[in-house]
Amino acid sequence: MLPVSKSFLKGRKYDIYPSLKINDNQIFAGFETLAEKITGFRKIIIDGYNGVFFDLFRERLDKIIRKKGFTVSWINTSRFFKTQQQINEMTAPFLGRNDPLFGKRTSLDLEDFFIVEELKTISPDPDSDINILIGPGSALAGWDGLLIYIDVPKNEIQFRSRAGSVSNLGWKTASSPKKMYKCFYFVDWVVLNKHKEKILPSAGIFVDGQRPEMPVWIEGATLRESLRFLSCNVFRARPWFEPGAWGGTWIKNNIPGLNKNVPNYAWSFELITPENGLLIESSSLLFEISFDCLMYLYAEQVLGDYYPKSGTDFPIRFDFLDTFNGGNLSLQCHPRPQYMKENFGEDHTQEETYYILDTKDDASVFLGFCENIDPEIFRHDLEESYSKRKLFDPDKFIRRHCVKKHDLLLIPYGTIHGSGKDNLVLEISTTPYIFTFKMYDWQRPDLDGKPRPLNIERGMANLFFDRKGDYVNEKLIARPELLDEGPGWKLFRLSTHETHSYNIHRYHFRNVIDINTGNNCLVMSLTEGQSIDIETKNGFKMTFCYAETFVVPAAAKSVRIRNNSSAEAILVTAFMK
Repeated sequence: MLPVSKSFLKGRKYDIYPSLKINDNQIFAGFETLAEKITGFRKIIIDGYNGVFFDLFRERLDKIIRKKGFTVSWINTSRFFKTQQQINEMTAPFLGRNDPLFGKRTSLDLEDFFIVEELKTISPDPDSDINILIGPGSALAGWDGLLIYIDVPKNEIQFRSRAGSVSNLGWKTASSPKKMYKCFYFVDWVVLNKHKEKILPSAGIFVDGQRPEMPVWIEGATLRESLRFLSCNVFRARPWFEPGAWGGTWIKNNIPGLNKNVPNYAWSFELITPENGLLIESSSLLFEISFDCLMYLYAEQVLGDYYPKSGTDFPIRFDFLDTFNGGNLSLQCHPRPQYMKENFGEDHTQEETYYILDTKDDASVFLGFCENIDPEIFRHDLEESYSKRKLFDPDKFIRRHCVKKHDLLLIPYGTIHGSGKDNLVLEISTTPYIFTFKMYDWQRPDLDGKPRPLNIERGMANLFFDRKGDYVNEKLIARPELLDEGPGWKLFRLSTHETHSYNIHRYHFRNVIDINTGNNCLVMSLTEGQSIDIETKNGFKMTFCYAETFVVPAAAKSVRIRNNSSAEAILVTAFMK
């Protein structure tokens, strides 16, 4: 969990709590400070994300307000939800029937979950000093008062769902974590995000609700100005880390400050913007807001020329796949664009590349088919493996490539692939991130002891079987091409596949390089070297360390980057074509 106050690590190391530092005394902690702020208002609207502990928030705040001598009347929006049966029937078309993983992006709005005519006719109690309307959708009532919004990070929502302490929007009880996540992704988060976007410009206070007993809050104007500043400079998202069935030891051994009491770390979500947050720091206090708030307010400054095509959706993601001393990833593929649109309601699909950040022991990656691939035999062996719990021989069908540091393997949609063990992969991709069709998973259970769901049928419907043999070597293995050079630096292009929507460049430099954004958003990671200092045209300076991912918005115009290492630094950059 994010600490309330940031403690600085000595030396230049990967920072798990990267933050924008603003002026002192701009962030506040605790219910007492919040109560002191709001008791000057007669009507208060406390809206927020589903997954916030609203009942506890009300209990703590109510006690303090009454202690100050005020009478207070509370109304919870949960009173105005439609019935459980109505919500079930309304959301069912988007939840994929019996599919354990996939649904379809909902077309619903938050209003659809409520008996709106009742919610909008709520009147304040004239006999109370303070009237507070609380719960998701409170702003829908149309009260004229102080609007407070409580946010909570997506990773914290998932921890709470696994503990059974939260449920889906409008539900009275929790279900299984995987079932809840599917509903979060395809229904709840869609409608809640649309609502958040509408009220973001007018909310007077934002509360970080991930620490139930110690809320941290910021004035709305301060938050919006901080996000505007980020949109014109350079920043990192807060990464978060997850164990997995195939996870390894590289992250645990090389990234300081993480909880060691886990079986492994399989992922580091460096920049998966639908779920990452942004941290703001003032007087050492940390406040987190979801990344999408930046995009709702300042997407054009962030994306530049790509904004008309992408809108408020950030298009690129970076994450780590750690299989050091772990296992192979599943053999998998990602959907073709038309399949993605028709089946899941998504406008973009996953177009991946594997950048090998580190490796050992002659590690390899599965990529593309062997020349003599027979699709029907391939399908038969996969299905027999699944039905009879029988081992599948991947080398009979799939090419295995030995890899070394700084290799780039191209994985356009519809391509069979999977990292082998003993790799640390920097996965560079377009932003969709759960649409993986696992076709073989080495007969292993998930961390909960249950089998991991496979999607052989979906995979077969999306695979390109002509990506085989020589095609793989020629089209799916990037070969660096020198684009430009100068004293102490070189710029290489790592050509992506013709269907990829983004480019990848790599800078090698010993001293200083200048990079223009060209009115495009640049996503970067330091893949060799101790640390770099970066300064924007606006004069803002930051230091980034090895393996850290950061964003240079289009509006930053240009950056100057200085290598702090005696050896050559290598910086990988991705941007939309």
